[in-house]
Amino acid sequence: METCATDDRLVLAGAGKSSIFLHPERPPRVIDALLTNFHLPESTLFMLVCGFAGREEMLSLYAEAVQHRYRFYSFGDAMLIV
Repeated sequence: METCATDDRLVLAGAGKSSIFLHPERPPRVIDALLTNFHLPESTLFMLVCGFAGREEMLSLYAEAVQHRYRFYSFGDAMLIV
């Protein structure tokens, strides 16, 4: 959806490949929620979630997840970022 988004936050119908890399300096334009699991803090997937909520906020949330023994990786706990 981000690939088909305009600067006015409209999504146009289309098909093709995407080269977008979402991260804190390039956050999503039209997507406003993400359901994902906990990723390693030094991974590109962690950069993706930081694009939604910011790096400092995510590091704080991850510290809490470690404290409460949440499970990471594909079969771990999930989070909804809104």
